[in-house]
Amino acid sequence: MDWQLILAIAAGVAAIALLIVAIAVAYVLLPVKKNLDHIAKTLDGVEGQIQGITRESTDLLHKANRLTEDVQGKSQKLNSVVDAIQGMGDSVSNLNSSVDRVTNSITHNISQNEDKISQVVQWSNVAMEVADKWQMRQRRNKAYNTNTQSAEDGENLPVAVNSPSTGNDNSGENR
Repeated sequence: MDWQLILAIAAGVAAIALLIVAIAVAYVLLPVKKNLDHIAKTLDGVEGQIQGITRESTDLLHKANRLTEDVQGKSQKLNSVVDAIQGMGDSVSNLNSSVDRVTNSITHNISQNEDKISQVVQWSNVAMEVADKWQMRQRRNKAYNTNTQSAEDGENLPVAVNSPSTGNDNSGENR
């Protein structure tokens, strides 16, 4: 056989094989192109969404920063209130300790002067009794003088009149 013929057949087989490979590649590449087009459209949509998310994230960060500044400002104001309350607590504590010292001092002085205090109470009771008796005697004398003047004027005397000299009085108290 002739080498030329073998070469021509080999070239024809190679050409047919190349044509089959080209058709197979075209057959595979067309669906791949459709998929790539679909992926490109999807990526365009995702890119738009990512831009929206980026804008919203930026806005959210700005709001968070403003909120943080506001909370810090209010926290500083609240610190001054807490300091004032702590100062009031210290003042109340100092007042309580002062009251405790005064109470202890009074209690100590009372315990030291117990006898004197009881004597003062006794003497004040005696003085009150003397004043009461003095007032009763004044009333009896006034009543006696009124009854005596009525008798001199010719009027009738009341039946039950106690004289101051008898020492009887209707108060039930002992002299």
